Amino acid sequence: PRHVSRTTTSLLSQRSEVDLSTSPHRSMEEVQPEPVLNALKDPAKKGKCKPTPSAHLPIKASQEFPKKADSVLINWDEVHSTVRNMSYQNGKLFVMVSGLYYVYAKTCFRYYNHGDSIQASVDVSNTQLIQYVFHQSIRQNSNKPAVLMKTGSTMRWDNTSYNMYCAQQGRAIYLDKGDAVFVNVSNAWLLDKEAEGTYFGAIKMGN
Repeated sequence: PRHVSRTTTSLLSQRSEVDLSTSPHRSMEEVQPEPVLNALKDPAKKGKCKPTPSAHLPIKASQEFPKKADSVLINWDEVHSTVRNMSYQNGKLFVMVSGLYYVYAKTCFRYYNHGDSIQASVDVSNTQLIQYVFHQSIRQNSNKPAVLMKTGSTMRWDNTSYNMYCAQQGRAIYLDKGDAVFVNVSNAWLLDKEAEGTYFGAIKMGN
């Protein structure tokens, strides 16, 4: 009986020994999902997607405006701006990738009489503060841009106190490659030249 037991144990032990070197192997292509495999094959390709076209432009503080009510183009601070897959030139934001964009603008106006005789002579008791956002389309034959948005108010300010008013607007619009958007305001000499109060921008929302 002891001999039979030892023989049985020996046979079971032999059966449990498997030569793994002869077993079939599956290739990496069969095991790994395609996205993971691609990343492993070329890790340098990860994160190379182009950023979403967008721009945020604070007002250029160094510009001066005449003390007139006429609507004028605002220039923006290129140094402190953020522009990705768009371009900026001479106050205008140009589209480099066609698509649906959200365009926004905020302009703050302020007036405070410091006792300066020149400033005191300006009448701000019935002042129109209007913000225009224009769309210059590459498809239009006319060079005349279209008004994309308009907002503002007539302010009855006091010449002897601190006055402030902000206008803000935004909307979605389809823009073609080569189109431009820009901002004009009336009474630009009253603009608040702080980046937190006056800015302009756009971001691509879809195709």
